[in-house]
Amino acid sequence: MRLSKLYMPTLREDPQDAEIASHKFLLRAGMIRKSASGIYTYLPLGYRSIRKIENIVREEMDNAGAMEILMSAIQPSEIWKESGRWEKFGPEMFKLKDRNDREFCLGPTAEEYFTTLVRDEVKSYKDLPLNLYQIQTKYRDEKRPRFGINRAREFSMKDAYTFDVSPETLEISYNNMYNAYEKIFDRLELDYKIVEGDNGAMGGTGSHEFIALSETGEGVIVYSNSGKFGATEEKAPVEYILPQSKDVKDLEKVHTPNASTIEEVSKFLDVDSKRCAKAIDLMIEDEPVIVFIPGDRELNLAKLVSYTGVAEHDIRMMEDSEIESIKTKKGYTGPIDLDVRKIFDKRITEINNLVIGANEDEYHYVNANYGRDFDGEVVDDLLLVTEGDKVPGTDEYYKFARGIEVGNIFKLGTKYSEALNATYLDENGKSNYFYMGSYGVGITRSVTAVIEQNHDDNGIIWPMAVAPYEAIVTIVNTKDDDQVALGERIYEDLKSQGVEVLLDDRKERAGVKFKDRDLIGIPLRITCGKKSSDNIVEYSTRRELKNFEISFEDAIRTVLNEVEKVR
Repeated sequence: MRLSKLYMPTLREDPQDAEIASHKFLLRAGMIRKSASGIYTYLPLGYRSIRKIENIVREEMDNAGAMEILMSAIQPSEIWKESGRWEKFGPEMFKLKDRNDREFCLGPTAEEYFTTLVRDEVKSYKDLPLNLYQIQTKYRDEKRPRFGINRAREFSMKDAYTFDVSPETLEISYNNMYNAYEKIFDRLELDYKIVEGDNGAMGGTGSHEFIALSETGEGVIVYSNSGKFGATEEKAPVEYILPQSKDVKDLEKVHTPNASTIEEVSKFLDVDSKRCAKAIDLMIEDEPVIVFIPGDRELNLAKLVSYTGVAEHDIRMMEDSEIESIKTKKGYTGPIDLDVRKIFDKRITEINNLVIGANEDEYHYVNANYGRDFDGEVVDDLLLVTEGDKVPGTDEYYKFARGIEVGNIFKLGTKYSEALNATYLDENGKSNYFYMGSYGVGITRSVTAVIEQNHDDNGIIWPMAVAPYEAIVTIVNTKDDDQVALGERIYEDLKSQGVEVLLDDRKERAGVKFKDRDLIGIPLRITCGKKSSDNIVEYSTRRELKNFEISFEDAIRTVLNEVEKVR
């Protein structure tokens, strides 16, 4: 492709709304353009890289025995209502109606679609196991789209679903996809970790996330140095060290003026914050619920979601007026004589002589004990992991890292097949529910991850496998006949041998060409300059940025050798 013909509207300055490197460079390199908040147009260079990632995903899915289909992005409400998720999925779902007032949504995910497809077609165990996938656009009305295409309202995703006859055969399908995903992300040359994930709204019996490491990633993972443990921050269990037990004392109400926070109460009473019960005043599906945890820790919302079975969007902090309505005071909420649902992290039941709110301004109880003075629902672990926590059952401490979730796999079990009555007949003619697995790869999100891990101050450094083009030939001065002739010769030669090559034949200053070349990040570079009359060119790579003067024949051979390594 000739740059003189390529639609590549590069920008010299950083866009004001670009928050992370990938967003900035995709915009500056003329690879994407913002259409609306969280909605982007992919221009020629950017779309070529997306197609490269799609092809890698497609090849590995096909190699794993999956079969590609394509479903509509528009899904009928009936199947979502049948599964019970039409209302539960929440405000992220784009909903619409046709002219006949029939309800639809723009698909945010496809469990219902795939399940009903197979339900209506597959009737016998002889047709199983089955693995179907698609690469398609998904839609989620993100409350706050951010980080460019990393968290957008419209994004490209590969989603696959397996259908099996038993938990044992599901395990085989799951491991097959696990291995396929490793191959995908290895080919993308990502630095990633595989960790146990939280099942969240997907449900099921187990999951793993593939996290591309990046300081700008929204997700936090924890892992052990030995590599024996890895999980998302939400999933990680907390091995909590209890404060030393004391002789049980009588309950006493004490005046605590101007002490409404754990820090203030702990300091005022000279009590370890571990022994102070932190109350989190919540509305869960518009019902008041108070969660109590040790005062030195934070609530893990994902664990609460898992326990209650209520989606995160249906859980919020109470307003001041709502706190007043349940006959308590903000900053002084406690479990004694509080007539609402109360949920306790198990550690609260194991710490004696607690400090708790007295539901009265500037008053707390001291020496409160679970069972004697208050009770409620008890959950084994509602705590968020923190620095200094040990990996349970080991002497290792958790390591923390940020990352971008580029893939996830779930064992769904029979959750959706039961909800949608999707069954097959076994060898005895008995009806059974399908055992399902769900497997997603973020295509456009992978673009973000690749760039976050591969850039410098001047622009993108594409790995060869996903670069929009493999090589670029730059003619420094288009008024020099020798440079033009040599550049054209190299360009045509590389193109005829199957190399994806750009020719910068623009009538621009050399500095502009070099800056654009660094910005768009093409891996292999040949520069036709002053020694073109002697058939000498400069060869360099985008990553190393070191120029070598070699013959044009050697430059061509080098490019062909480098390209061959990734094919």
